[in-house]
Amino acid sequence: MTGSDYYIPAGVLAIALLVKSPSFWRGWHSPMSKSIFVILAASAAGFVFGAPPTIERVNRLTGVPNVSALIVYCILSCLSCGSIVLLIHWRGGPEEILRRHTRIWIAATAALIVTFGVLFCLSSVPIEQQRDFDTFYANTPFVREMIVLYLTAHIATSLVVATKCWRWARELRDLQAAWTHWGLLILVAAFGIGLTFALLKFLAVGARWAGTDSWDPLSTDVAPPLAGLGAGLTTIGFLVPVVGPRLGSMWVSWRAYRAMEPLWRALEPFAGPGKPMRIRPTSSPEFRAMARSTEISDRLLNLAPHLDSSHRETAKRYAASQGCEAEAALIFAEATTIHAALVAAEASEKRLPGQLSVAAEMSDELPTRVSGTNGLARLSIQFSKINRSGIPVAAARSEGN
Repeated sequence: MTGSDYYIPAGVLAIALLVKSPSFWRGWHSPMSKSIFVILAASAAGFVFGAPPTIERVNRLTGVPNVSALIVYCILSCLSCGSIVLLIHWRGGPEEILRRHTRIWIAATAALIVTFGVLFCLSSVPIEQQRDFDTFYANTPFVREMIVLYLTAHIATSLVVATKCWRWARELRDLQAAWTHWGLLILVAAFGIGLTFALLKFLAVGARWAGTDSWDPLSTDVAPPLAGLGAGLTTIGFLVPVVGPRLGSMWVSWRAYRAMEPLWRALEPFAGPGKPMRIRPTSSPEFRAMARSTEISDRLLNLAPHLDSSHRETAKRYAASQGCEAEAALIFAEATTIHAALVAAEASEKRLPGQLSVAAEMSDELPTRVSGTNGLARLSIQFSKINRSGIPVAAARSEGN
């Protein structure tokens, strides 16, 4: 990373910030929302103000050489503070303890930023350095102390967060919290990379103290890409537990929506005279699945006069005798009963949806014992197997086991 390529990760982070802005606005009272906002904003700002073109413009506009280095130090300190505060609230605990720990870290970060400002004002850094400020001024009074303080704080923060995330991830390994577990592991990698970034900077600065500049590439060439990777992984790690469950729910609903299609199409002659639910291109997978399951249920009501309960019980006993578990046997029995009802309705040519619906409403028995999007999805899958191969009890047995 040598120039305008700093703006690439900054742009990605800015897009993530823009996408999440509605949820930030709705949940601004939440410390977690505020922390995620700070993390995204500070990460993007760190890349913007760390880019050599921005450094040149900021120094020229302010008239203060290398003031951009101070700005970057302060931004990255806010990023570290936001990460720790989010982790504190993420872990949870008594409200009073959470508030106290949050105040402590915010106060410590504020004191650190003030110290940076004082040390920078006391120093003399007249020559602009766009890429190697840390190594060039490694032996300059006051700036030297500012650099050491910044790198030490960065190392301490990385160690604390990485250690806590690793311990928590181990605790959640066997629990039903996969998204949080993976988010924590990503954070361990992210702050491990951040730790490597600070150590490489320290090595280059230490080499300057020893009187050699041969290790400067560690600070100017190797460390910046690690900072970009670490910031990106940090953002992903914190967003995975927040966004992951929503994405998982959308994926499950979409799979159920697709799985219900065979049964939905087979029952189309029994759709009735009413208009189907309107599905817009922007409708969520959950709404699509709900709409399709509702239409299937309505069509089953119209098919109800052709459903034979004795056929259902016979098919259920047969499936159970073949080793199917209770739930799989029920799915198999309902699928075969619906299949037989469709055959019977087609043979009798009495597909009058309006009249059949009245008959179904007068019946005390439900048209099917399977309901819900997931249940109807499984029912549709079994129904499609029956359409293809007759009576695939082996498939039902494998599903149950």
